[in-house]
Amino acid sequence: MDSPLDSEPEPRVGEGSDWEQFVGKIVVVDTDSRFVYLGTLDRVEDHFVVLKDVDAHDRRESPSTKEQYIMETKKFGVKPNRREVNVRKHLIVSVSKLEDVVGY
Repeated sequence: MDSPLDSEPEPRVGEGSDWEQFVGKIVVVDTDSRFVYLGTLDRVEDHFVVLKDVDAHDRRESPSTKEQYIMETKKFGVKPNRREVNVRKHLIVSVSKLEDVVGY
């Protein structure tokens, strides 16, 4: 009998989904960590998604909520603090195009 420790983590976003629609677009990558990433999706690798011109935002360092921060980014544009970021796929909770974010 296999141990739970022997198995791979449960797949999340990206397993069997259509990444092509996001490549070259500014995206919001929400993770199960304290970071949310806003940047241009450059490519998708086996275990990582690679973003360019990225705002790697630590949610603990801002008085605004994550949604407020994303709305401000949509309004004023991405302010990159990284040229490139590799995000592990198994940490990703959701991915959306910044242009698809709906205001409130």
